[in-house]
Amino acid sequence: MAVTTHKLIVGNSNNVSELENESVNLIITSPPYPMIEMWDDMFAKQDNGIEIALKSENGIAAFESMHRLLDNVWNECDRLLKRQGFICINIGDATRTINGKFQMYSNHARIIQKFSSMGYSVLPDIHWRKQSNAPNKFMGSGMYPAGAYVTYEHEYILIFRKGGKRLFKGEEKDRRQKSAYFWEERNIWFSDLWEIKGTSQGIGNSKKTRDRSAAYPFEIPYRLVNMYSVEGDVVLDPFSGIGTTTLACMASNRNSIGVEIDEDIAKIALDNIVEQAPKLNNYVENRISKHIAFINGLSDEKKEACYINENHGFPVKTRQEVDIRIDELETFKRDNDYISCEYKPIRMFDQLTLF
Repeated sequence: MAVTTHKLIVGNSNNVSELENESVNLIITSPPYPMIEMWDDMFAKQDNGIEIALKSENGIAAFESMHRLLDNVWNECDRLLKRQGFICINIGDATRTINGKFQMYSNHARIIQKFSSMGYSVLPDIHWRKQSNAPNKFMGSGMYPAGAYVTYEHEYILIFRKGGKRLFKGEEKDRRQKSAYFWEERNIWFSDLWEIKGTSQGIGNSKKTRDRSAAYPFEIPYRLVNMYSVEGDVVLDPFSGIGTTTLACMASNRNSIGVEIDEDIAKIALDNIVEQAPKLNNYVENRISKHIAFINGLSDEKKEACYINENHGFPVKTRQEVDIRIDELETFKRDNDYISCEYKPIRMFDQLTLF
């Protein structure tokens, strides 16, 4: 029976001393965004020079000071990440008017610069376009040129690799084959444009926690976990927030560690994880339903060319998919800031009934 463990650490992610060097396989996170006002106080509490820069309307100085704080976290991530591991960072650029001057502060470019300086391979990034119900909104001078400016409706998912290509041997090779994704998922997940509805930043009734959450949709870390790790790997989120990355790992049979500086949010996160855990199997089962719908949509000729997945009995497009085994969460247990999960294989399907 497969088992995973999930731990939430309360503390500053610039120094997670209880974790050993090169102890995690993958890092997925969405940090506070520099120069977005909702996070000004959080940055300023760690460096009072940021508050001084903002009050003196020196946006560039504030921007750079905020990123130097994030640099300390990226340095710690580098210590914790194994060679050949990946770091995936969801970040948005900021637009802001300071001292009467409107401009963009390019957070994604500054983070790329940092990881390049550490010797990481910068891989093609993903644009997460947040679906909007207000396509007619505009900013600036409206319909008159030339004072209007573009409305940002996307964020970046930056992807970095530490060292060369990961090699899989023995038991790790078996886990890799089991962790393969479906052909049609690969075509969607490895596109450079993801259109996924955003998640509300509001959690609980506390203004303090509501203003400090950087929640992103479950689909984002779920995809990234499955794209850049194999079952049994350890995934770290240094800005854990309400625990969305942890949930994605629980649904994917990966181990996880989350770090959250705010004790109030950490408590909410643990409650949120326990509340959402029973719903994870619905998501996993829906993944299989989508695959079966895809197969049923193929022409008879293409169906006949399919292979049969050995663990579930349904057809798949390629030979690399025949060993996929998708488990569902059977039990989970919380012990303070620690959660353990046990899994069972999803039932076999009669492939004849699919057609």
